[in-house]
Amino acid sequence: MTRIGNVLYGARDVEEAVRFYRDALGLAVKFQDGSRFAALDGGGTTFAIAGPEEDVTGGEPAVSFKVDDVAAMADKLTAAGARLVRGPEEGPHEVRAVLRDPAGNPFVLYASRT
Repeated sequence: MTRIGNVLYGARDVEEAVRFYRDALGLAVKFQDGSRFAALDGGGTTFAIAGPEEDVTGGEPAVSFKVDDVAAMADKLTAAGARLVRGPEEGPHEVRAVLRDPAGNPFVLYASRT
């Protein structure tokens, strides 16, 4: 099953970004891995902040889709016109790949590590 797992923004300073979105916008923090990554509750969709170590899209906002098998889905999507940019690779918390759709928009596929 494919579903939107999060909307991903890059940030040079994760702590500063978390303070802004938590304190000014009122999003609750669901998870934070120091200066690497944070997940905030966006009211049905997770709003994710990636620090420089985890910014897999080069600073471009991107939607992340949770899938069962990253490699198989990446193959399927490249056959349908997407371009593989990076991966599949093991991240600190997941397996992931970065692609661009036929219009050039970046998106991430990810799955739990088994």
